[in-house]
Amino acid sequence: MGALLGAAIVLAACSTGAPRWFRGNLHTHSLWSDGNDFPEVIARWYKERDYDFLGISDHNTLHAGERWMQVDQVVRRGARVGVKRYRELFGRDWVEMRERDGKQEVRLRRLDEYRPLLEQPGQFLLIQSEEITDAFEKKPIHINATNVQEKITPQHGHSVRDVMRNNLRAVHAQSKRVGEPIVPHLNHPNFGWAVTAEDLAHVLEERFFEVYNGHPSVHQLGDELHASVERIWDIANTLRIAELDSPPLFGLATDDSHNYFNASGSTPGRGWVMVRARELTARAITNALIDGEFYASSGVTLDAVQFDGRDLQLRIRPRPGVTYRTEFRGTRRGYDRSRQPVEHEGKARADLTWRYSADVGAVLAVVEGLAPSYRLRGDELYVRAVVTASRAPDNPVWEGQRAQAWTQPVGWRETLGTVMLHGHAEVPPDPAR
Repeated sequence: MGALLGAAIVLAACSTGAPRWFRGNLHTHSLWSDGNDFPEVIARWYKERDYDFLGISDHNTLHAGERWMQVDQVVRRGARVGVKRYRELFGRDWVEMRERDGKQEVRLRRLDEYRPLLEQPGQFLLIQSEEITDAFEKKPIHINATNVQEKITPQHGHSVRDVMRNNLRAVHAQSKRVGEPIVPHLNHPNFGWAVTAEDLAHVLEERFFEVYNGHPSVHQLGDELHASVERIWDIANTLRIAELDSPPLFGLATDDSHNYFNASGSTPGRGWVMVRARELTARAITNALIDGEFYASSGVTLDAVQFDGRDLQLRIRPRPGVTYRTEFRGTRRGYDRSRQPVEHEGKARADLTWRYSADVGAVLAVVEGLAPSYRLRGDELYVRAVVTASRAPDNPVWEGQRAQAWTQPVGWRETLGTVMLHGHAEVPPDPAR
């Protein structure tokens, strides 16, 4: 896994020519699927707010070919002033309109058309993306493909895991065929209660998932029957490292934005990744993601994340009047492996994440302040840090939410028996199948 497999990683602000931080959102929707604004307007919003890159990942489509949309359909999505604003921002000559069958239509511009208007070398990048939108029975299984080169049709399957595997394999096959890095990640596992921790653990083709998604309908915190998304992460990573001899999942934060006209629903600016790369290109950003050189955030900025094989050290960028609390979480070797299925209405539910002991994803240390660190004892399967601020995010999803940042798990390399090649493990058979 690149730098994480070396003796040390240092994710820090660097001098010119050296790796530096780039901020981006990888899960975004426009009028090309179920968003309610034009992609140029959306990209402009992110660019004006100091994002460095953006992937507009519409459902089962790329921004290619000719596409017209009735203006009244745009309005029905909640964009009453959408076309008016579009014209004001980009000019009447840019906005193509026509009348067909008595209905006024507007053309959705292709990526190759609007990209030159917005991209700036070293300053702002658009990465072609797709949300491969599939399902098993009534469970939605959505996988984003960042830097996808050609549209990938949903591959389907005979189980949740089968659907995941088939789509991930299609992404990896395209990447190998075209010679470009493509990063697939599982979206919102608790949306529709579709994907359990056990599913994530056993589908070893998956290396990335959303530990935080800004859509208010994705059940981020779980409920009395379902594990929270962060709990799912710890369970899946413990199972992978300790029982499947495989590398852990990396966690991303995304917006999953759909609504750009008011404060309700899924709005932008809620979750992003901070990626350390040498240059702002699609290849550099996706390779850095594959190498694990990033952290996820909903409002906390880290100026440095350093792991030298023994100490995990962070440096938090302060905001006036805000305090910070860092939990170092992980699972130790020799953890209590007891688990039991969740019972509901007198029946054990195989489609729910099981209950695991408190040893899984335990809080190993709590540190206050701007320079938290944790020295590994040597018996940890992995360690990750989650930083929580005393303030709410700028665009909170739920009442009482606090801004956070999540680092990737470290310290797990020595326990693995699999041979990795650029972030991908040799996949053992799934004992559940």
